[in-house]
Amino acid sequence: MATAVDLFERDDRVAIVMADISLDYLRPAVEHDPSRAINVGIMEQSAVGIAAGFALEGYHPIVHTLAPFLAERPLEQIKLDFGYQGLGGLFVSVGAAYDYGESGATHHAPGGVQVLGSIPRMEVLVPGTPQETRGLVERAYANGHPTYLRTSVFENDEAVELAPGGLTPIRRGSDVTVVVAGPFLSRTLAALHGIDATVLYATTLVPLDRATLAREAAQAAEVVLVEPLYEGTTAAQITDALVHRPTRLLSIGVPRRFIHGYGKADEHDRALGLDITSIRERILAFLDD
Repeated sequence: MATAVDLFERDDRVAIVMADISLDYLRPAVEHDPSRAINVGIMEQSAVGIAAGFALEGYHPIVHTLAPFLAERPLEQIKLDFGYQGLGGLFVSVGAAYDYGESGATHHAPGGVQVLGSIPRMEVLVPGTPQETRGLVERAYANGHPTYLRTSVFENDEAVELAPGGLTPIRRGSDVTVVVAGPFLSRTLAALHGIDATVLYATTLVPLDRATLAREAAQAAEVVLVEPLYEGTTAAQITDALVHRPTRLLSIGVPRRFIHGYGKADEHDRALGLDITSIRERILAFLDD
């Protein structure tokens, strides 16, 4: 949240609304100007309503809390207060999809991108490194429409210089096109060792850069989607972009079932088949089919 504080101090039209999360990181904003840096406590619907009030007064609100409490609990408020009214605001979450897996299902949010992505005009950003997060926050905070920025404890080995449009070619091959989202890039590249694949790195999932996908996927009928979300979340956008040609699509993501086990995020990855070995096995089986 250091970027949000920097923007707050540089731009007096930025407002920050907190819900009892990351308060130590955001305390400098409160000390700088408490009239536009507000902690509402554990009242996420109220946080969105207050942020909408700031937006109606010409401010650029940034709302921050844990992913399940930002993407799901106040969904109706975001839909009506920001989507329906045509307001702009940046919603920044931590803890997706099960970074707080030891706290159980109340702290899981693999469906957050899907539910917020259903709101017209909503943009969804999924950076893979802190450097990418900073650039995307600076680009999005005053863009005039609602934007959800999802962060995670997982990050890629290196930051990527992001192409305009949110879909960045990493490498090109002829056997398969792989679209990989946010912090799953490094593990997917490792899983693709020895496979002649085009790899497209997605940091903007809604709306997906359909033009780049259609251009870069021209050589291969097989497409693989790897995302740290519910399996198939972005699949409809991919098939829409490639509707002009035959396509076989494999979606790899969080299985669409409740997670009843408790454990750390990397333990959940292994159990859910989202580690390097499991991703590789699924891709190879798909290509051999």
